[in-house]
Amino acid sequence: MTATGIPPAPAVTERPAHRDGNVLRWLGAYTTSMIGDSVYFVALSWAAARTGSAGQAGLVLAVGAVPRAILMLGGGVVADRFGPRRVVIGSDAVRCAVILAVAVLLLVTAPAIWLLAAVALVFGAVDALFLPSVGALPPRITAPGQLGRVQGMRGLAQRVATVVAAPLGGLAVALGGPAAAFGAAGVLFAVSLALLMAVRVRELPADGAAARGGTARRQLADGLRYIRGHRVLGPLTLVAAVMELGFAGPANIGLVLLADERGWGAAGMAWIVAGFGVGAGLAALLLTVRGRVSRAGAVQSWGVIAGSVALAGIAFAPSVATAAAAGLLVGLCTGLGGALIGALCQTVADPAYLGRVTSVMTLFTMGVAPLSYPVVGAAIGVWGMAPVFVASAALSAAGGVIGLCSRSLRRAELPR
Repeated sequence: MTATGIPPAPAVTERPAHRDGNVLRWLGAYTTSMIGDSVYFVALSWAAARTGSAGQAGLVLAVGAVPRAILMLGGGVVADRFGPRRVVIGSDAVRCAVILAVAVLLLVTAPAIWLLAAVALVFGAVDALFLPSVGALPPRITAPGQLGRVQGMRGLAQRVATVVAAPLGGLAVALGGPAAAFGAAGVLFAVSLALLMAVRVRELPADGAAARGGTARRQLADGLRYIRGHRVLGPLTLVAAVMELGFAGPANIGLVLLADERGWGAAGMAWIVAGFGVGAGLAALLLTVRGRVSRAGAVQSWGVIAGSVALAGIAFAPSVATAAAAGLLVGLCTGLGGALIGALCQTVADPAYLGRVTSVMTLFTMGVAPLSYPVVGAAIGVWGMAPVFVASAALSAAGGVIGLCSRSLRRAELPR
């Protein structure tokens, strides 16, 4: 046991990540945590809808996003200062305790809107600590040459969680109401916590050195300066941010409005979303099997551009089948691009800044990009479906163009 209380991992060898028990424990923890997140959201949605008005239910669901967005960057500072393993275990323990306490409380009393809103606020705040920390762990549990494969495995875990979580949450609600669903989410968080505690990590060179002194604000500013001045991370962050701003609106609210306008209904929208999922799953499987993609910096940029073109094509699809095929191409191209963005971040970032780098990336995908939903919805109402899809896709593709214009990013490679 080290002086910091972190159990050391043995020297990292080039063992394939999919055969490394340590990596598989981390992956299991990540997967069960994601499923728990989704089951929690089902429980919260159902309890809010049954307790208050539609407006109050919407407020409860939205309120959790506020602390997550506001505190996300601070979560990266905390991860770098205290170590991602310690922070991820502590935050997972808090999530488990809070959700199980709510489940017990709902067994003896009816849910109240104020209680559900408070739970959403606490959960969002803890998520702001958990997400940067869990994303900063892979370089500490595997060799650099396996980081691409780990990102592919992480993508597959996301697909599994998407397929499993909603039916599981719905079944729990059907059998025992919100209390059972909250209980199921709490058990999943408990499993995640147990797996995380069994993950062995190693100290990386300069771990924590850039986050030991100074105030949190100074550490955050230092991290942002580091990203901005880095020859690869700076443009890579810009690629991810611009891509998400263009992609998020059409891929979410846009598909709903498109399916309604074309008369495809919920089933048609489900087929398109399924196309997204299959494509993203294939991209993750490709990276998991290969472990490494040559010219990763250029490939991720071209993937963003190709996926953006396919996204624009959905608005012109004459049938559900054509739109689903376009959705598959979107998932395949952007899924590969997104996984390579994550792998490159893990590879090129100084370990002392990795929590802050992860928090910035997560903020754009989970905090800033959803702000485009009402803008896209309003724009479709004014200008129509096709112009808005094309404009959004052009914005998303601009992210890939930015990547290609950066010589350092274009030539960036994953380690062998």
